[in-house]
Amino acid sequence: MAKESFDKEIQFLRMLVLTSGAFTRQQYAKRLGISVHTFDKTIRRLKEIVNSMYQQLPQEQSKEFTETLRFNYYDSSDPMLLFLYRAKSVKESESQRLSLLLGAMNDQPLTAMELLDICCGGITADLPLPDEKTIRSDLRYLEKVGVIKKEPGTRPYRYRIQNDLVRQLSDEELIDLYHFIDVMANTQVPSVQGYLLRDGLKKHLLRDHANQLATEPFLYKYHYYSRILDESHLFTLLHAIRQRRKVRFLYFSPKSEKSYASMNTNPLFERETKGKLDTVLPLKVIYDHQYGRWYLLSNGREGIRKHRMEGITQIEEDEFVTEQYFEAKTKELMERIQYSWLIDTGKPVNVKVRFFNSGLGESNFVKERVLLQGQWGKIVHEDEESFIYEITVNGTTEIKPWLRGFGSSCEVLAPASLRHEMIAEWKEIQSYYESV
Repeated sequence: MAKESFDKEIQFLRMLVLTSGAFTRQQYAKRLGISVHTFDKTIRRLKEIVNSMYQQLPQEQSKEFTETLRFNYYDSSDPMLLFLYRAKSVKESESQRLSLLLGAMNDQPLTAMELLDICCGGITADLPLPDEKTIRSDLRYLEKVGVIKKEPGTRPYRYRIQNDLVRQLSDEELIDLYHFIDVMANTQVPSVQGYLLRDGLKKHLLRDHANQLATEPFLYKYHYYSRILDESHLFTLLHAIRQRRKVRFLYFSPKSEKSYASMNTNPLFERETKGKLDTVLPLKVIYDHQYGRWYLLSNGREGIRKHRMEGITQIEEDEFVTEQYFEAKTKELMERIQYSWLIDTGKPVNVKVRFFNSGLGESNFVKERVLLQGQWGKIVHEDEESFIYEITVNGTTEIKPWLRGFGSSCEVLAPASLRHEMIAEWKEIQSYYESV
């Protein structure tokens, strides 16, 4: 699959989840900026991915595409949309060739020429036969990602599967490791690599311990499916930050009518794109736990730029910058977001709030939550009924949802503008519950 195709399917799946399948084919195609024919091709491609994942399972365990995308309260231990990562940027010929290589090296260490002979003898007739250069390129890739390792010795080098971890641990230790990875992947960010590691370990365990893993000990309700999708760009951006490289991409803001634009190679069918072409120097990636969103903070022509990662498509690395320039722009950014509740770079304002104690015996839930989530804010006064909390933040937009979440246990004292905003919002909510 090409990178462009992966972008298209990310936006397609995001819409499918957010709208719960309520759009027609024409509405989906219009929103994505593609034709209905391309929409149908995308559906077929996603079905192929699902079928390739579940083709080895018994009939009663296999899943159709619609069942895979149906929300289930207890089905989040294998989160929806994750299957797309298993097919990212892998052509059919590459998938079959890599499977043959790994299967052969699992039995014994082999040289590149021995692996070439095995591939030529096992690949299907409708696919082209690989040459030595292709096999050596595959081996370098597998060694780079840590799947195989080169045996010590002289030429010709032999390669074997790098599975020392599962071989050295006992059965009980492997099951404990699986449960640990399962918990961490479902509770920490980023999580895609954890899910893939968990799936690989589960396949290894099921070969010998199918009954022991018949019942999962932990169940999760997964809230933020977009978080999984946006991780497709996360490691590209982190690599660019480490290498001090600019990136360029086509960006669609959350208010945009479209969320995707195809790369038109035929000038006769070129369309006017609704996205904005951006070239920026990435400086920091921030995750918003409250809404499950990833943000890219960068430096561009207009200064500090903020992008929601769900709107980034067709991302590519660009030119390098000097270490001095990168450090200067990073320092400028850190000074601007020093008092940001999340990513706001507005003027600092002092917020003063009175929180009322929960009054549930010795446990004070409200105070515990403020101390846990209140970042660098401080409690400046306290009595038996309430306590006053102060914090300096860049603007009040980002802290307001957190304050609103305390309901009647929270009273904004300052600034006056924020207090009036909260009063107006609560009056509006009250009007919804008036007698009809």
